[in-house]
Amino acid sequence: MRLENRVAVVTGGGRGIGRAIAMTFAREGAAVLVAARTASEIENVICDIEAGGGRGIGIPVDLSRREEISQFINKVSSHFPAVDILVNNAGVGSSQSPKPIIRFDDDFWDLSLFVNLTVPYLLMKAFLPKMIEQKWGRIINISSSGGKKGFESASAYCASKHGLIGLTRSAALDLATSGVRVNAICPGPVRTAMLAKRIQFEAERRGISVAEVEKSKAPIQRLLEPEEVAALAVYLASEEADGVTGQAMNVCGGSMTF
Repeated sequence: MRLENRVAVVTGGGRGIGRAIAMTFAREGAAVLVAARTASEIENVICDIEAGGGRGIGIPVDLSRREEISQFINKVSSHFPAVDILVNNAGVGSSQSPKPIIRFDDDFWDLSLFVNLTVPYLLMKAFLPKMIEQKWGRIINISSSGGKKGFESASAYCASKHGLIGLTRSAALDLATSGVRVNAICPGPVRTAMLAKRIQFEAERRGISVAEVEKSKAPIQRLLEPEEVAALAVYLASEEADGVTGQAMNVCGGSMTF
């Protein structure tokens, strides 16, 4: 129960890494507010949280729509006077429109930068005042191994995830004496619906099987599971990580050595 009596907001919490973090936080004692676009996915997560004896609330929101963000913040405030832990997990992957830079779609660039970088910035600004007031808070930004290196046909994704690491490091310094810790997690190849599309794209581009692509993604020769990312998120959200801030930590199966 490392997160007992804490309130956590997890964006993109309906599936994949976000779902795993929400479920694990609830098992560790946090009251978890799950945000995602798809109401049915949120309902499933909340049902599973409650079935395990945890506390969960779901709020459907499309964070790609700026007008919905302020409404979402107000809804969160109506449930909880303060948020202790913010996990910025919602994101747009490269698989939706993988193209080389010369043919990259400008609208998809704008969408990726907004959801992957601007939304975390806006949510941090919204929830930080209460964290600073109570002299305790945790912000965990879900970046990517693509935040430290480039991928083919993924200019917007990699640019936005690099930017998210920069935002994390700068905010951590701004908040260093406030009691608020800001860190990023950089997942490598994690078994999610988003990665499945990317792997299919790579398999077709390289002329090999999906299984071969999966095996080639990391030295451990397998994909990571979302729960392996959630385990690090729990640590960063806990009291144990009070001396850890401004870090971009890999969960990558050995695919990253920096």
